[in-house]
Amino acid sequence: QLQLVESGGGLAQAGDSLRLSCAASGRTFSRNTMGWFRQASGKEREFVAAIAGTYDRKYYADSVKERFAISRDNAKNTVYLQMNSLKPEDTAVYYCAADRLVRGGIVASRLNYAYWGQGTQVTVSS
Repeated sequence: QLQLVESGGGLAQAGDSLRLSCAASGRTFSRNTMGWFRQASGKEREFVAAIAGTYDRKYYADSVKERFAISRDNAKNTVYLQMNSLKPEDTAVYYCAADRLVRGGIVASRLNYAYWGQGTQVTVSS
């Protein structure tokens, strides 16, 4: 099974950029669909972005589309979330997740993912 560790969070001003990293330990990484979710204080964890284990297909929440970019480096067992033009509403704990390697899953659903990192805090001030 996969173990995931996020890093790269921190403080930012509106309009700034941050790059989150998720380091994975596990032999199936290249096959796993990887997702980024975030959870703001008092709110449910929500989908941000995902990247498929095959063909590099990417998915984004409408709220981050054209601002964020997900990518992966299978040689390094790492998935990234490049966050540009940050807004205060992006403030949240960001979680990396790996799917269950089962076809038919919904990439934006938390239920699609079997493995989760501990989260990294992103705080964006105005």
